[in-house]
Amino acid sequence: MRGTSVHSIAVAGHLCLDIAPLLTEKARIDPGSLIEVGPLAITLGGCVANTGGALAALGAHVVPYATVGDDELGSLLLSKLSAEGFTNPQLSMSPSLATSYSLVIEQSGTDRTFWHHTGANADFDGSAVDTAGHGLLHIGYPPLLPGILENDGRTLHDLFAKARSAGVTTSVDLAVVDPHSPVGALDWEAILSSIFAHTDIATPSLDDLTSALGIEEEYSPELVDRLADRMLADGVAVVAISAGRHGLHLRTGSAERFRAGGQVLAPRADTWAERSLTTGPLDVKNPVTTNGAGDASTAGLLFGLTQGASPEQAIALAVACSAAVMSGVRPSPENVSALDSSVSSIVTVTA
Repeated sequence: MRGTSVHSIAVAGHLCLDIAPLLTEKARIDPGSLIEVGPLAITLGGCVANTGGALAALGAHVVPYATVGDDELGSLLLSKLSAEGFTNPQLSMSPSLATSYSLVIEQSGTDRTFWHHTGANADFDGSAVDTAGHGLLHIGYPPLLPGILENDGRTLHDLFAKARSAGVTTSVDLAVVDPHSPVGALDWEAILSSIFAHTDIATPSLDDLTSALGIEEEYSPELVDRLADRMLADGVAVVAISAGRHGLHLRTGSAERFRAGGQVLAPRADTWAERSLTTGPLDVKNPVTTNGAGDASTAGLLFGLTQGASPEQAIALAVACSAAVMSGVRPSPENVSALDSSVSSIVTVTA
């Protein structure tokens, strides 16, 4: 039935609190000075909250899996998950590491900067993820999950292999790799090849891919096609590369590959195979934030797939979800339909 997800979706991996002060135009780092800023916002952050929350807002049944610390931030995070409607979060507790958080520095007219503490996310290894009963497993931000990156990502490789053997569709979203961090020194060529061998859906940004692979090229359609070709050759069935103002680029594999793609992809083989689409972003006249916009885009694509949407419908929903977040509203059926009426056929809008 359109508008109510027929698949339970496990969203696992990176989870944190985003702590964002409202900055004035004069805000700066100036040792010894007192500089006035606005009120502080503390919200859920990371893929588990952002992608999972957007999926839930659209009507999906979402089960989050993550690791938190035994501390005050962990208690606050749990209460916020409950307030956001996550009724059954499957959270492990790290015995030694603090709950993860990001200081989000975002001044008007500029992209955001993150000061991030990985914390308990370093202990996440996927061992607590129970794939039984889920139609789709989405893992978010492997570059911020050191516990699944050892041995060229073998831990995540094995988790996805286990899920796919049970008929579960697998999905992954990446994050920018800091070349100056310990994670930046890893062999990302090998890690990505290992992960993608058992990935059905991948939704990285262009920056995620170029930072991981050490590519220093400006955006071009040729660069996106080259990266998409590589991911399809590694084994991914659905590749969606976001490139900011240059739009969202969708490439898909063969019908045979779709039929091996688990509960969500197998029924889409005849309508989704061997497609190439690009759509530009929606115009957001008064953007509030870019924080979480990419995660919302991923949620829109995944939700569209679970609803039997066409590639055109799913990519339109992805873009509308991103625009909703940038506008400062939840990507609910009502809000995304107001932004793009063409997606109303795959979401349920209540009167």
